[in-house]
Amino acid sequence: MYFLQGLLVGLATFAPVGMQNLFIINTALVQPIRRIILTLIILALFDMSLSTAAFFGIGAILEIWPLTKLIVLLFGGLLIVYMGFNIFRTEPNMRNVNTHIPIRKIIISAIAVSWGNPQAVLDATMMLGAFQANIPEENIYHFFGGFLVMTPIWFGSLAATMHLLAKKIKITHMAWINRFCGAVLVIYGIKLFIDGVTMLLEYI
Repeated sequence: MYFLQGLLVGLATFAPVGMQNLFIINTALVQPIRRIILTLIILALFDMSLSTAAFFGIGAILEIWPLTKLIVLLFGGLLIVYMGFNIFRTEPNMRNVNTHIPIRKIIISAIAVSWGNPQAVLDATMMLGAFQANIPEENIYHFFGGFLVMTPIWFGSLAATMHLLAKKIKITHMAWINRFCGAVLVIYGIKLFIDGVTMLLEYI
């Protein structure tokens, strides 16, 4: 159950059309398969490393300061609702994406988008921390395993789909992906916030 929940949350997190997905889409549309696979590996590794660091980092904090769980549930839940709402109303834009760049620049770009982006680090830490704070300890790694596995699944599926259906994909399809994923995150965020309010009432 928690593994499937992690998969679903991972899907809702990775699927919205952002910088990395746009890069994958455009790479899949114009590059040969070998280049597409190499790009996917690079992006997935940096995404997974960021998720892992965020997940274990917030876990250590929760052990040291238990009340952090309350803060993470409240603010993390609100952040997830905010992220979901923004994703829901975001219109995809596939312009100005350069895919004809050397591999070393792909690596640099992947680092910049993940580890070099404070907002990405904060979002990953708060979101994974919020879910971790609300999942039984014995099931935490099942959830995170599902979340982590979704990274290569989504990136690979997205690239394969775009490569095979390059001339049939429309921008309206990507807009509906955003709406679905945004709604999922909003629902999860509301649930986490309610759990935080419940926990707060127990302390009062």
